[in-house]
Amino acid sequence: MPMESVNPAPDPGAPVHPAMAGARAAIGRMLVLGGGYTGRRLALTLEAAGVPVVVTHRQPPPEAHDPGWLRFDPEGGALPTLADLAGVTHVLVTIPPDAGGRDPAVDALTPLLRNLAPAWVGYLSTTGVYGDAGGAWVDETTPTRPLLERSRARLACEEAWRRSGLPVQLLRLPAIYGPGRNPMLSLRNGTARLIHKPGQVFSRVHVDDIVGAVLHCISLASAERPDTLILADACPCPSSEILGLAAHLLGCRLPEMQRYEDIAPTMGAMARSFWGENRRSSSRRLREGLGYRLLYPTYREGLPSCVGDFFLESKID
Repeated sequence: MPMESVNPAPDPGAPVHPAMAGARAAIGRMLVLGGGYTGRRLALTLEAAGVPVVVTHRQPPPEAHDPGWLRFDPEGGALPTLADLAGVTHVLVTIPPDAGGRDPAVDALTPLLRNLAPAWVGYLSTTGVYGDAGGAWVDETTPTRPLLERSRARLACEEAWRRSGLPVQLLRLPAIYGPGRNPMLSLRNGTARLIHKPGQVFSRVHVDDIVGAVLHCISLASAERPDTLILADACPCPSSEILGLAAHLLGCRLPEMQRYEDIAPTMGAMARSFWGENRRSSSRRLREGLGYRLLYPTYREGLPSCVGDFFLESKID
């Protein structure tokens, strides 16, 4: 399976990551397990900097000719070989739990990864493992009390990676936004809902701060890396706040406000679960303990950074 390049499109607005030089010096070859939104963003950033990288996917992506993709589908019998992953020194796992709540990568690849002896394995998890905090702050010392089945599955996957014997760092994330995934898109397509629930807040993180934090962690000495780290911006807030800014940036009207208690009975199970937990996720350890400076400390900086991408997409559509 030849793998040479993920062929990133030119992105003149891509952020400059201060930790890139250190990460580039540390990485021999990067393996990104899962070529979704965040995994692909990291891969393109690394390759643009000249770092060898390979990304896995269950099925060939739209760019089927792209030799940077490696098929990984345990159910379909598609597993990489040691030769496919020769030279891999660092691994980021972005694959969610399967239908049975297990991590397909840790189950299928642990022996192979042990042979590779990577210097770092990052696992993208969720702050949902903390459950409902009633709007209070949670950090890496907060006991995990997942209420939702998908969050319990994530915690089980975390524990499986801990047992793997690999140098695993757990990275817990709240909601992810960025180019191509933000409230401006829901306003444009008419699916945005302005919902008011007293006291409800949400944490979030820009995708480029996930990439930046990953590079920062890789650039650190192993003794300096905490085994668990929350990646979040510094401004949890009601969803109405970021939706209001999105409407301002687009110059459009907000949808009519709805009270959560009135519409909850009409919501699907997934939407109700989203609104059923309330917490503020603290990234103080990342920012103050490890010295990472957020590219987008709040949505007020992060959402405007997506405007150019949004209008570009609008012209393409």
